[in-house]
Amino acid sequence: MSSPAHALAQPRRTDTTVAYVARVLRVIVGTEFKLKYADSALGYVWSLLKPLALFSVLYVVFGRFFKQEEGFQHYPLYLLIGIVLWTFFNDATATALPSVVSHGSLLRKLAFPRLIVPVSVVLTATLTFAINVLAIAGFVVWNTLVPGLDWLLLLPLLAELFLFTLGVSVALATVYVRFRDVGQLWELAAQLLFWSSAIIYPFGFLPPWAQPIAMANPFVQVMQDAREIIAGSGQQTAADVFGTPWGYLIPIGIALVTLTAAVALFRREERWFAERV
Repeated sequence: MSSPAHALAQPRRTDTTVAYVARVLRVIVGTEFKLKYADSALGYVWSLLKPLALFSVLYVVFGRFFKQEEGFQHYPLYLLIGIVLWTFFNDATATALPSVVSHGSLLRKLAFPRLIVPVSVVLTATLTFAINVLAIAGFVVWNTLVPGLDWLLLLPLLAELFLFTLGVSVALATVYVRFRDVGQLWELAAQLLFWSSAIIYPFGFLPPWAQPIAMANPFVQVMQDAREIIAGSGQQTAADVFGTPWGYLIPIGIALVTLTAAVALFRREERWFAERV
């Protein structure tokens, strides 16, 4: 397998800036995705087995032992949607965090927009997410749910989650170059986010004062909307929690501000990346 540096070389005169950036992204994403499972016996199947394994354990513990599914229609699907979305968010941010440092040699050899590095990591996680969606599709068929036109709303929701995840990933990758302790801090923060985001339990279990705080998180808002669209069961959404459809502007605004601020921070710090990695 050729290295990204060899495959990319320098842009030819016939390359436009957009075409070269697209080629860099394609090569890096393709290489990273192939290398992720290159030495494993099951290969890409692992990307599907990991969330299913986590789902199985959590379903037995919380669905069966703690009886979360009693009186909760489609609880397994509710749980799986949360796990698949969380797996995408967590994998993307955790992998992007050291990405600039781990690609230090590539940054020194090639002239290309440095922002491509964390973007490529998030795109790689998106490919894995696309495979994981097959598990959700299987549960949809198992529950004999019929897709409606409102399922098209999943597309802007996933776009929102992608932009928010990209913003967090870019910010983490930027700060990690200067402060390596961010890796430990984010590992702890991710655990806190997992248990406070109503992935396992119904959103209504959160105390009233905590619900607006949780729903302001774009991940939680997207997850709840996706659950309501796919599984129904009267899931609480941003409109319910904030008392108005305009409440959606809060998590959407946070997602956009996060991405804008992260890119601005990255642009300010990237001039020193080569000497710090």
